[in-house]
Amino acid sequence: MVRDGLLVIDKPAGPTSHDVVQRVRRALGTRRVGHGGTLDPDATGVLLVAVGRATRFFPFLSKEAKSYDGRIRLGFATDTYDASGRPAAEECFDLPDTGRLEAAMKAFEGPILQAPPRFSAKKIGGSPVYKLARAGAEFTLEPAAITVFRFGLRAFRPPFLEFEAECSSGTYVRSLAHDLGRVLGCGAHLDTLRRTSVGPYRLSDAVPLAVLEEEAAGGEGGRRVIPVEDLLPDAPSVIVRLEAEARVMNGSPLGPAHLETSPIPGDAPLVRLFSGTGRLMALARPSPDGSGLHPFLVLS
Repeated sequence: MVRDGLLVIDKPAGPTSHDVVQRVRRALGTRRVGHGGTLDPDATGVLLVAVGRATRFFPFLSKEAKSYDGRIRLGFATDTYDASGRPAAEECFDLPDTGRLEAAMKAFEGPILQAPPRFSAKKIGGSPVYKLARAGAEFTLEPAAITVFRFGLRAFRPPFLEFEAECSSGTYVRSLAHDLGRVLGCGAHLDTLRRTSVGPYRLSDAVPLAVLEEEAAGGEGGRRVIPVEDLLPDAPSVIVRLEAEARVMNGSPLGPAHLETSPIPGDAPLVRLFSGTGRLMALARPSPDGSGLHPFLVLS
């Protein structure tokens, strides 16, 4: 039986993120599989796939910053903001020099408001907007607050530029490319994209999807799963006394007398609760005064 935990998949170009989940389900022989941080079909790289109870960790894992390498094509925008779409205008040959390009990219760094692409999985009235866009419907997408930590030029061989970016959760790199072209006045779209990290999980930690399937066919698929006990490593942990474990399972508050370790980490947004045998039992939030812990995500 495959243990609960996290797979760091190196997604190939072609399949959707949901396709990857379906292939992992078949490979591991389990239905309880999900992904966090969708990658477009043409994009490659780090995709987090959770197995079993680890799917409950996505509200926390999905908030992690993400890093990318990619290529942008200057000269014209497309309706999808990437190379799969139709040109939205005639090609512009008046392209910026390297200095102007770097300055324009630098201006996107920091907190900004970003409008999602019209062809995206964002929903309006319960319907994905890409379906509305394909139907020719008129709609407006409200911009979202994001942070671009880095948007740097790696190489410029007109009309293509190679870049690296680090962004907060919720950032559309397609929109970043599109908006760069709008600012430069020449139009642009995302040509290729590879996600290199999600929080602490990097390409060096990832297994190609085809390799996972091959290993699973040989009965070794489970060895790639990172156990739930190793997730959220930046969150502090405490050990619960044996006699207080029932309180955790019932979601009851814990005080210092219920813990093997002290003091209670009061300045952390969440704390991991472990049994004396090393099993992750729950996630908890410290009370405002730091005197106790309140379990809110209990692993049965």
